Amino acid sequence: MGKKIRNLSQLQDKLDQELSWRIKEISYVKSAIRGSKELPKRTLLRAGVAILYSHWEGFIKNASVDYLNFINCTGETYSNLKDCFVFLGAKKHLNTLAETKKAEMGVASLNFLRDKLDEPVNINYELAIDTQSNLSSSVFENIAKTINVQLTFYQPYYNLIDESLLSKRNKIAHGETLNIEGKDWEKLSDEVIKLMRKYKTDIENNATLKDYII
Repeated sequence: MGKKIRNLSQLQDKLDQELSWRIKEISYVKSAIRGSKELPKRTLLRAGVAILYSHWEGFIKNASVDYLNFINCTGETYSNLKDCFVFLGAKKHLNTLAETKKAEMGVASLNFLRDKLDEPVNINYELAIDTQSNLSSSVFENIAKTINVQLTFYQPYYNLIDESLLSKRNKIAHGETLNIEGKDWEKLSDEVIKLMRKYKTDIENNATLKDYII
């Protein structure tokens, strides 16, 4: 388990750190691309797409995990939390109820659902967020719903996520030819940074407003 995030200030600091180094690295790549000649520039642009994707996936996952870590440390009971967070706490027990053929295990899981709702939240936050190593718009949407981030802002960017970012990254990862212009990469990098900033802001606002509580 990582270091516990015990208050809002620690969450904000963690998210600041998580985003700032990514933006710096993207800026370094942008400078290298602008200063390179044609042949190495094409190589840098291909590498730049892969780097953009890695920061997109890494930030969304880590920021989401940090938020769940923070919620874990609030001491709130399951009964006070919104359904998405109760589900994360009860998930393994729901799976056991659905799959077990052993009465003892089924009863234990049922007891959790019936009796433990007034106990402090205890989400296994490090395993709660799964990007599937392929953070498409649909996977992103599921993660956002998991931590109660509203989707209205992001939905117009779904095509960019799937076609301009993920599809190109997959082609590069599979060794396929891909030509991308410098101006297109810069536009994509600006949009990825915008999406990461917005996700950070949404998490911070939800934490500040205690939007995880019913």
